Amino acid sequence: MIEPGQLRSCLGRFATGVTVVSYTHDDQPRGATVNAFSSVSLDPPLILVSLARTSRACPLLQDRPFTVNVLSSRQIGVAMTFAGRPDQAAVIEWEHGRHAPRLRHTHATLECTPWRSYDGGDHVLYLGLVEAIAIRDSEPLLFYGGSFHRRGEGLDSSGRSTRGSTPIALPLQVEAMEELSREFVAGWI
Repeated sequence: MIEPGQLRSCLGRFATGVTVVSYTHDDQPRGATVNAFSSVSLDPPLILVSLARTSRACPLLQDRPFTVNVLSSRQIGVAMTFAGRPDQAAVIEWEHGRHAPRLRHTHATLECTPWRSYDGGDHVLYLGLVEAIAIRDSEPLLFYGGSFHRRGEGLDSSGRSTRGSTPIALPLQVEAMEELSREFVAGWI
């Protein structure tokens, strides 16, 4: 039998983006930080999010439109806030979508209407039909090995860096990012 802690550690070796799934409840925008997000189909355009059955958001997403907000590298505080660890410095700004609320200043958004939901053991898998998208020119927020990261250098087909000899400086507060990453590890796969 595989121990849950070992499985969590193994799954943490897969680098993911960081998203907040947003929806409306009691006429208010709500959200949950989720890294279990993937594309499913281009025709029809379907995506999947996986929510723990124990999360407050899980039952509220059933048969409800939602938006997947792909966070930018400047939104660690937003990720922490929607993961249940409020960051008082985080700027949470909402905008109205056609079907569900969206966060502002994200790397990308996918606004969805409900398609299907499936039993996923201790999670529920929600498929959404993508109705609207937005893409912004920013750096994505990544999660790997229990901590937050930013996009690194590109590689060619031989695994060599595509970056020139001069490193590109990215505007990121590394110390703050590392501190928040340590706090975030406990509840994240």
